Amino acid sequence: MSRRSGVLEFAVLGLLREAPMHGYELRKRLNSSLGVFRAFSYGSLYPCLKTLVAQGWLAEEQGGGGADDPRTPLTNRRAKIVYRLTAEGKERFEELLGQTGPDAWEDEHFGVRFAFFGQTSRDVRMRVLEGRRSRLEERLAKMRASMARTREKLDAYTLELQRHGMESVEREVRWLNELIESEREGRDRGERPDPEGVRERHRADPSDGITT
Repeated sequence: MSRRSGVLEFAVLGLLREAPMHGYELRKRLNSSLGVFRAFSYGSLYPCLKTLVAQGWLAEEQGGGGADDPRTPLTNRRAKIVYRLTAEGKERFEELLGQTGPDAWEDEHFGVRFAFFGQTSRDVRMRVLEGRRSRLEERLAKMRASMARTREKLDAYTLELQRHGMESVEREVRWLNELIESEREGRDRGERPDPEGVRERHRADPSDGITT
């Protein structure tokens, strides 16, 4: 399974763990809750759903038609297929939720993993956050080295673009540091971490540049 397909599988299983949904509703949730999937279409989603059904991780049930599905004419509504997570699907999602390898740190997968941190154990959250920070610090070091080698050859606009990219990575590293600190403080006190406190600290310090 490709990395992008794996991200979609994880997101679909995670959303269906919350409640059964039909395909159109699921696609809306992918778009609205997990913005990384805005470019996904029915052509991407439905093959994934069929694969998950074939694996035994989802079950199909007949549901009622609805006026909000553009594929269903108002004059000839047909029953929709509702997708429900099976017991095997819940086990599969738990397995994916516990994975902390390099894929969990990449740009696209990290955002989706972070969206389900509320269902993730503290130890796994910490490993994912620390892995993501390590990956970004490596990227930042390469960007700085590249700029040092090439800055005299670049025009002002290209140089500014590179500087903007570096600042974006630096902001995310600071954000990750705050999150990791919050996780550690919560662990030491035996409490749940407070991401809202992280957001408030960044609001108080606009120089960190975290968008809220």
